[in-house]
Amino acid sequence: MSAPASPALLQRSGISTALLIVAIGLFWGGNWPAVRFSLMDIPPFSLRAIGFTAGAVMLLGWAWARKLPLAIDADEWPWLAVAGVFTILGFNVGTAFGQLHMPTSQAAIIAFTMPCWALLMAIGLLGERVTLRQWLGLGLGQAGLLLLLGPAAWQAGFDGLVGPLFVLCAALSWALGTVLIKRRGGWQGHPVVITGWQFAICAVPMLVLSAGMESPPPPTEWRATTWLGLGYHLLFAICLAQMLWFRNVNRLSIGQSTISTLIIPVVGVGSAVLLLGEPFTLQIAVALVLTLSAVAIVMTQRKATA
Repeated sequence: MSAPASPALLQRSGISTALLIVAIGLFWGGNWPAVRFSLMDIPPFSLRAIGFTAGAVMLLGWAWARKLPLAIDADEWPWLAVAGVFTILGFNVGTAFGQLHMPTSQAAIIAFTMPCWALLMAIGLLGERVTLRQWLGLGLGQAGLLLLLGPAAWQAGFDGLVGPLFVLCAALSWALGTVLIKRRGGWQGHPVVITGWQFAICAVPMLVLSAGMESPPPPTEWRATTWLGLGYHLLFAICLAQMLWFRNVNRLSIGQSTISTLIIPVVGVGSAVLLLGEPFTLQIAVALVLTLSAVAIVMTQRKATA
């Protein structure tokens, strides 16, 4: 029998996990205005084709340089591909199109209702039981979503709902992918390698769609803010945050692994207000509080004592 971990080791492990969670929250929170700046010159499919391709090259290249095995076990490939399509392709495409039809600050709040949807999906896919406390959290999340939409969006018909629907589908996609990663469990590949291959798989349809449907301006005509936003997006959101997300989901519970989502909408809304000049209204503030409360309640559930 192995000796129990020392208190110092457990403390260092806890600090390490906390730092990873904070890093994910900051990286993805700042990515919201970065993507919006990028979309000013680069259309959605092209942006995702660039991001996914760069992510695959950088992560797999780094893994190769570190002499990490690039091979994936045959039984892991289906899980890797499906989880990547939902967590990477579905989420990123949905949020890109969503930001073209609605303010970035509002899109960030809707996207991070994800833990509530992951909770519902975990009932059937992971066999988890939902407590009354968690149902309360889910209800608060729905209240925040409805408040954020408001009567103006509903009265505008499809044009007013298309942006929120894109982002809501992105949140559902991310939630399903996260639950599938947890359901598979016991991944043999290194997180960098798995994430790199997921980017490679997701890059293929984006390259085809961007080549067939979009005609972006040449890079020499891009604005400086587009270059800065794209650089931040590629380095911090695509490479670092996505890899850390996979690592945390694989190590921790669904509730623990999604704790960084408490930080992301706060950083996303704040950075959108500061960098994009979007208004911070009472409606957005209340919706943000409701969404954060919902996520906190969902993630801090306690197991019943015997």
